[in-house]
Amino acid sequence: MPATKKKWLTAMTLSALLLVPAGAAPGLQPAVATDENAELGNALSEILDDPRLDGATVGVNVTNASTGKTVFNRTDHLLLHPASNMKILTGVAALEVLGPDHRFTTDVLHTGRLNPGGVLKGDLYLRGKGDPTLLKEDFAQFAKDLKAKGVKKVHGNLVADDSWYDDVLLSEDLNWSDEHNYTGAGVSALTASPNTDYDAGTVIVNVNPAKEAGAAAEVTLDPFTESVTIENRAETVGKDGKKSISITREHGTNNIVITGTIPVGATASRSWTAVEDPTMYALDLFKQALKGEGIKVSGKLSEGETPEGAAALTSKQSMPLSELYIPFMKLSNNGHAEVLVKEIGRAAAGEGSWDAGIGVMEDVLVGYGLDTEGMRLRDGSGMSHKNLVTAEQLSALLYEVQAEPWFPVFLNSLPVAGHPDRMTGGTLRTRMKDTEAAENVKAKTGSLTGVSTLSGYVTAENGEKYIFSILFNNYLASSVTPIQDEIAEAIAELD
Repeated sequence: MPATKKKWLTAMTLSALLLVPAGAAPGLQPAVATDENAELGNALSEILDDPRLDGATVGVNVTNASTGKTVFNRTDHLLLHPASNMKILTGVAALEVLGPDHRFTTDVLHTGRLNPGGVLKGDLYLRGKGDPTLLKEDFAQFAKDLKAKGVKKVHGNLVADDSWYDDVLLSEDLNWSDEHNYTGAGVSALTASPNTDYDAGTVIVNVNPAKEAGAAAEVTLDPFTESVTIENRAETVGKDGKKSISITREHGTNNIVITGTIPVGATASRSWTAVEDPTMYALDLFKQALKGEGIKVSGKLSEGETPEGAAALTSKQSMPLSELYIPFMKLSNNGHAEVLVKEIGRAAAGEGSWDAGIGVMEDVLVGYGLDTEGMRLRDGSGMSHKNLVTAEQLSALLYEVQAEPWFPVFLNSLPVAGHPDRMTGGTLRTRMKDTEAAENVKAKTGSLTGVSTLSGYVTAENGEKYIFSILFNNYLASSVTPIQDEIAEAIAELD
């Protein structure tokens, strides 16, 4: 844990002392009547009268980042779904509990003994401790390390150990129809990612046309894995035909089904598809890597805990959280959020589970003065439609964390409005271009059906820094993000 003040350690005591109504955020001060408030209030009120919000539920809070005084609010006490603004709470809790230098470790160990001829008479274990960034190349390096140590054959089983976390792969509110999507991938302590976006527990399915119409489409996987099966029903059609490809994994199975048509010469269709068993997916990649180095395994692939006394052969540490937070927050990676929930549960409560992790998260939030009796936390990513927070609570948290030594890491991880670079602008890279908010607003986006949110920081033309939280729920319009952008732009234009 970082050498910072451990406010969350005294959470129960603080909770008992906080004599505030449910949902209140004691860190913020009431608005005062100033010309600044009036000017901003008039502008934002006009923006919020947009007919696209007719019938919607709105929570908006704007706070001076230096003083903590609220300068505008519109029903900011209402409990609303945060969508991926939930990652603000998760990200803060993980930095406070784990620290920005925290790394995940993956180990390769063995039982038995390695004889002079290079035969390992025992089982080989691949033990994961939550790293969501393991790539095909990392398993290849493990295999190279074993070869360098003289291992030529494993006369035993190849065993995956994911016991660092519990065996519940999916958060309880995840819709079954989302299970095959990369946004709903299962969370395991041992997993793999297909590329450097680090969407752990997913494989990229590529569908290309054949050279001639009438032939089956050509399907490949990145990385190739035998942990899933492919049922290819897609057909190549003529150049003037329709491109309509569906890629999905059948509920509760390893079977990925591809249907539809793709014209000759068309560009590929791609899908980041969640695998059914991320643990065995990782083990399969390790098995292939061993085979690539000429290391034979005589036994079977299985799952189990590494025995006490197993000897270490090699290991890998992930990048620190300070680096992982870039793809996590910029790209709004759901899997990273859920891993962090389980990791803080393991670190602070001795249990890598959602229940333990969310309990630790609540303790952290109480330490920042938030009343967790006035909110509902169900996951780390915001995928759950049962999460409930207020705009006031989000602004209060964003205000309080500015004093933390790890705050620059958190701030740097937020998407930057209008910045074209994907790992800088993130989910805001196409928004607020050519405005005073461009490359100024640093904020977390959020989106679910009928939910759109944006919370973060902006500097006005007058030099004042502001915190804002905008939560829109239950709208029917096709998009309400332009309204959020107008609010952020109006704050940026204050002079």
